[in-house]
Amino acid sequence: MQTNLFIARRYLFSKKSHSIINIISLISMAGIMISTAALVIVLSVYNGFEGLVLSLFNRFNPEILITPNKGKTFYLKDFPTDKIKALNAIQFLEPTLEENVLIRYKEKQTIVRMKGVTESYTDMNRLDTAIVQGNFLLEEGRLHYAVLGYGVAYNLQARLSDFQNPLHFYLPNKTKKLSSGLQNNFKTARLFPSGFFSLRQDYDEKYVFVPLSFAHKLLDLPLSVSSIEINLKKGFLPSETKAQIVNLLGNNFKVKTRKEQQSFLLKMMHTERWAIFMILGFILLIAAFNVIGSLSMLIIDKTKDIFTLHALGSTRLFILSIFAWEGIFISLAGGLLGLIIGGIIAYLQQTYGFIALGGGDNFVVESYPVQLKALDFLFVMIIVVVTSVFSIIYPLSQLSKKIKMHNTSHKSLLTS
Repeated sequence: MQTNLFIARRYLFSKKSHSIINIISLISMAGIMISTAALVIVLSVYNGFEGLVLSLFNRFNPEILITPNKGKTFYLKDFPTDKIKALNAIQFLEPTLEENVLIRYKEKQTIVRMKGVTESYTDMNRLDTAIVQGNFLLEEGRLHYAVLGYGVAYNLQARLSDFQNPLHFYLPNKTKKLSSGLQNNFKTARLFPSGFFSLRQDYDEKYVFVPLSFAHKLLDLPLSVSSIEINLKKGFLPSETKAQIVNLLGNNFKVKTRKEQQSFLLKMMHTERWAIFMILGFILLIAAFNVIGSLSMLIIDKTKDIFTLHALGSTRLFILSIFAWEGIFISLAGGLLGLIIGGIIAYLQQTYGFIALGGGDNFVVESYPVQLKALDFLFVMIIVVVTSVFSIIYPLSQLSKKIKMHNTSHKSLLTS
């Protein structure tokens, strides 16, 4: 072990002439430890919430979404379906047709987003597992059915067992001139509900699934779709598959991965995450001021030792390195303990979920979601190292001036 490291270690653990120095050193270490643990825990919780939100979107949003660059729909026969299906990464390819419609049930009515899909649509995203009442049934023989979001069903007070009162779908009839009769200005169709699904509140209060053939007929667009939804086989990256699809489609279509479909939400979550990171990092920086005080008092306490070492021939750089290592030891010890404690708490929460979310059954999960990431530990450790370097600059500059002044006075004595 190098001499300066040995002396710094002895100073760290040895008793000082004033016990307050030991107390301040422990307070400094504890402050950095608590700040570091808080950083790890908060970042892990943000990771958990981000993963939870993405998992909720994953049930509804495809891995790749293709929409037209111009207009709301495009002809399916002009789309290179076979070429895209031939790509090795493609597992599911589903055409959909969406439009806003008015739904009436008895005396109640609401505007919803009608989404026409094929019978195999649930094979891609397993939306049938989100059914809370009834079944995800769109077609049975020659009969067509609708699957409503639970919020839509609640707003309409719709019932699955009511076979005397169907759902009435209304869409403005663009092919006819406006007339005084309301019924003449709308195209209408009727369906019975087969089930209610529940994913997220904004989806539950907005979407109604109908057969694609029903949507074609109501919208009078028998050969058109509004989007193509694609899911990939395991092991294939959406970004790479997107590039292959773009090469096939050219500039006539927009191709978005799942994260790009929710880019605004993810940007907002990342902004909040970094804001919290900066706030807690600033708290850690404030905790570093305790290290400045601790190191300054240690320098005062060891003034005789400093001058003794200097008289024995130690260079100014050697003496400065002793106290530099002392400050780094205090900061790193607190930082490492904080990483360990924060990691343990986050792991226990991730495994056992002992801290519950308030609000009873109103949340998707019962406890705070947590996800540990190695990169977060690295970022936090970098912050600890930076603050530890910052905390030793001022005390060392003052020590350097003191040694320099001692050299000057010693030389003047020798000259006289």
